[in-house]
Formats: sequence, C-alpha cells, structure tokens
Amino acid sequence: QVQLVESGGGLVQAGGSLRLSCAASGRIFKYDMGWFRQAPGKEREFVAAISWSGGSTNYAESVKGRFTISRDSAKNTVYLQMNSLKPEDTAVYYCAKGTSGVKEEDGEYDYWGQGTQVTVSS
Repeated sequence: QVQLVESGGGLVQAGGSLRLSCAASGRIFKYDMGWFRQAPGKEREFVAAISWSGGSTNYAESVKGRFTISRDSAKNTVYLQMNSLKPEDTAVYYCAKGTSGVKEEDGEYDYWGQGTQVTVSS
C-alpha cells in the first residue's frame, strides 16, 4: 500500500516559481512516478514523469523548459520545480505512482495523492 501526500501549492504571480513535493508513506524508490494536473472544467492532464532510477524523464510539451521533475529516494519524495509560471498553469496538481515506465496516460498509474492547488495570477 502506498499513500501519497502533495504539498507546496499556493498563489503566485505570473513569472514566479513554486516547488511541489510528493511524500510517500510506502517505499517508492523502485517505482516510476508522475505529476498530473486538472484545471476547473478540464480533464486531468499529464505534466511530467520520472523513472525509478531518475535516469529517464518525460514532460508535457506545455511545461518543457519550465518544469523539472526530480526525486530523492532516501526521503521517499518526488518534486516538481515549476518556474516561469503562467496563468494557464493554474490547476490542482496530483502525484501518482506509475506501473510501467514514464507514461503519459493516467491509466498507467495506480496510486494517487489528494492534490495541491496551484493558482497563478496574471
């Protein structure tokens, strides 16, 4: 059983930065992990994923060059550094445990956190 708890969300001005954290209760060092987001009235969408070793990452086109996913296996934590934030990044951000690779489909993830709100003002 794995429990995931996101933190680090908040209100920030456009152009600002936030770092989200996802702390796991179970040991996740051998699992691929991902971040997704869901804006009001929109479907949940893929943001970024990282392999269990940290050696492979995958990003949505909309966040490439601005967001960085990383992990600290010793702390059982996954991070999402978000820079140059835009109002369109406003959403609830979720972390999830993957089942097979750094995939973009949410069906490839089996455990989810409760989410953390990120609001970017213009």
